[in-house]
Amino acid sequence: MTADLRSEIGHRRARRQYFHDPAAPTPDGLLPAAYAAVRNSAGRVLLVRRADDGNWELPGGRVDVGESASQAVIREVAEEADIAIKVTGVSGVYSDPGHVLAYPEGEVRQQVAVCFHAWAVDCDAHADDCETSAAGWFDPGAVAGLAMHPTMRQRLEHALTAPDRAHFD
Repeated sequence: MTADLRSEIGHRRARRQYFHDPAAPTPDGLLPAAYAAVRNSAGRVLLVRRADDGNWELPGGRVDVGESASQAVIREVAEEADIAIKVTGVSGVYSDPGHVLAYPEGEVRQQVAVCFHAWAVDCDAHADDCETSAAGWFDPGAVAGLAMHPTMRQRLEHALTAPDRAHFD
């Protein structure tokens, strides 16, 4: 797939995120999602860059019908970063009604996300070149300057600074 085609596909599928924005559309349902704060043996954290908006985030996504949240995050990390993981615990549950996602197809959802702690089984990260344009390992102190949605930055910060505590909003 060419870079132009990937860009076009990513642009067409771009979602719009609202965070405590009075102009946000009213959600018509919930979006169950699962993300993972994946660490490697060097203590680095796995991040992926979204192809549609260029923001960095924890790998993860929608929980499909018929799968658990932990199954979904294992699948999503494998799809987005080509990494096998072992889920080790829950970092937090995030359901802020002020976080609204609007999709081009007309769906408007309030995200309900479970964020897990996980260890990488293998460590050679690769973007899928569809949903993600980059995947890599970052030292926790080096993530502050990365472009990241505020909700994802909060999840990452919680996972890194207080890993022994489950967070929720």
